[in-house]
Amino acid sequence: MTAVPTHRLIDANVPRYTSYPTAPHFHDGVTPETVSGWIDAVPADEAISLYLHIPYCDRLCWFCACHTKQTLRYAPVADYLAMLYREIAMVGRRLAGRGIVRAIHLGGGSPTMLRPKDMQSLFRRLRESFTIAADASVSIEIDPNDMDEARLDALAEVGTTRASLGIQDFDRRVQNAINRKQSFETTREVVEGLRGRGVGSVNLDLLYGLPFQTLATLDRTIELSLSLRPDRVAIFGYAHVPWFKKHQTMIDEAALPGPDARLEQAQGAARLICEAGYLPIGIDHFALPADSLAAAAREGRLTRNFQGYTDERCETLIGLGPSSISRFRQGYAQNMPSTAAYGRLIEAGGLAVVRGLSLSDEDRMRGWVIERLMCDFGFSVTALHGRFGAGAEAILHEAALLAQTSPHFASNGDRFAIGADSHLFARSIAAHFDSYLSSRKARHSAAI
Repeated sequence: MTAVPTHRLIDANVPRYTSYPTAPHFHDGVTPETVSGWIDAVPADEAISLYLHIPYCDRLCWFCACHTKQTLRYAPVADYLAMLYREIAMVGRRLAGRGIVRAIHLGGGSPTMLRPKDMQSLFRRLRESFTIAADASVSIEIDPNDMDEARLDALAEVGTTRASLGIQDFDRRVQNAINRKQSFETTREVVEGLRGRGVGSVNLDLLYGLPFQTLATLDRTIELSLSLRPDRVAIFGYAHVPWFKKHQTMIDEAALPGPDARLEQAQGAARLICEAGYLPIGIDHFALPADSLAAAAREGRLTRNFQGYTDERCETLIGLGPSSISRFRQGYAQNMPSTAAYGRLIEAGGLAVVRGLSLSDEDRMRGWVIERLMCDFGFSVTALHGRFGAGAEAILHEAALLAQTSPHFASNGDRFAIGADSHLFARSIAAHFDSYLSSRKARHSAAI
């Protein structure tokens, strides 16, 4: 059989696999009524993770692929919060005390745009509507340019346990090319302010593959970032998807590194971070050995969801706000992406769900295989059989064929695994088990 060329894995455009099936395959057959039934079926002791989307920024970074919009006025943010509070109360009433919230994540947009009193009000509403565990983790994405002493105080007061700071790159030419000006000094002050207020864990998010980025500029950014000794570092490949996010057309495509340069940047970044004492977690995360994410990876408990790699063991994830995706045992549901239309749906008194997908047994099986490849770089034949019985034979046949044709994937006794030197190709390898990918319903970013 013909081997799969390495350059095809580098050039491949495939999903990031933060879910399976992936969002482009959601459809309008999942309705508010469907999701109301799923909420009603949540067990009393179910562990729940909440995701709250803040869809506003006070500047628009050209590299961003998130659902957000720029505003220089606070009035739209305040109006949006009124709708979000109504959705929180609506879902809380539906749960009627069932489920225990063990993780809360605020993303965006820029959650730190919220004024301190509004951040405190938001968490007060959450406590009124949900049963929240005393030791629940609270993670908030931070734009360091938003921060001041009052906002730092508010983050501490609402119980933030983990702060994720977006950096991207400290090189001024790169920053100008992506409209993201942010000094190292500002970033350092925020990190020190968080730690001084007892926030126990700090994550830094970096990007490779940016316009005008070179190995030298990326190495310098990593050096500065690691000088802050973050608990975790994530370095993602920039996803250039101008057909999906029109503002990315502001980026000069001629200045973007090519596939080979991107691979070199990804490998060089991983080497530097590991040399500084961090352990690799999946394809793009790194953690200090004592971090809970590193422990989860060692113990085979690592999972992957819409926030990336996590050690949370919550089967149910409830997304609140426009574009937010929820995951229930029965399937996925996504809210209306448009902030204005989301507000109208909530104001009308119903859930803002507009699409989703009910999971089949095959979806669950392929999703398990893909998640294990993304988290553990392999899967056990025995474990697959134990979970899915005779239905596993079709996937095992596919895995055996792939092992014969790819130098990056092999069978080793009871286990199929991606080679130790090929972990960066995990997305491309996982795509071989994606039965939806051939439908070509979506265009995806580069695998590396």
